[in-house]
Amino acid sequence: MPQTLEIPGRIKRLIVDSLHLEGIRPEMIEDEAPLFGEGLGLDSVDALELVVALEKEFGIKIKSQEMGREAFASVTSLSQFIEART
Repeated sequence: MPQTLEIPGRIKRLIVDSLHLEGIRPEMIEDEAPLFGEGLGLDSVDALELVVALEKEFGIKIKSQEMGREAFASVTSLSQFIEART
């Protein structure tokens, strides 16, 4: 399986596991769905927890200035952000 197909699945699993989302399974998260606001409804505390989980999972460092809305907008944009650093 190409790594690019694997990253979105790993991100979805991380979102569900690290943020303890009740009643949501990784496969229920749409690749293009907004993670914050009207989408999954994540907040700034969730964003920080997600950054820590992503850094551990993918062995990358994410600086606070890199935590832009664009990169964290959806699973797809987060996948592209991570691929550029791995």
